Amino acid sequence: MTDTVLVTYGTTNGSTAEIAEAVADVLREGGLTVESLPARSVTGVAHYDAVVVGGGLYTGRWHKDARRFVRRNRVLLAERPVWFFSSGPLDASASERDIPPVRGVLRAMNRLDVQGHATFGGRLAEGARGRVAGMILRSGKGGDFRDFGAIEAWAKDIADALTRA
Repeated sequence: MTDTVLVTYGTTNGSTAEIAEAVADVLREGGLTVESLPARSVTGVAHYDAVVVGGGLYTGRWHKDARRFVRRNRVLLAERPVWFFSSGPLDASASERDIPPVRGVLRAMNRLDVQGHATFGGRLAEGARGRVAGMILRSGKGGDFRDFGAIEAWAKDIADALTRA
């Protein structure tokens, strides 16, 4: 059984952090010891037995903090079970069908033999930072498209896999 799991994430406006916290809560309910931290603040992964990495999607790319975390820790990540998630579609598409990882995430998944990936809907609320976010909000396309039932089911699958290991 895996003892300690890191759930880490790159986020700009907090939506991905909230998804990461939901994942961490489900893993804890499954009996795992979990730390949930922003990717930019993680100093190493040596003392974790498994890692879940999430990143918000911005113009077809994972959040820079998630990308940098994976790049900095690629050697040790390749030695343990790892899952990735992405958040970002500002519509119902992530709840309606499986959305594959963007190219850069897929490349990292293949290099690290990642156990799995899921794309969840995102959230863009009034007051969000960034020029593009402001443009999206002004066009009326903001909102909360996260499906916490799907997020929790995905996290439960991870907890089951780790407790069986």
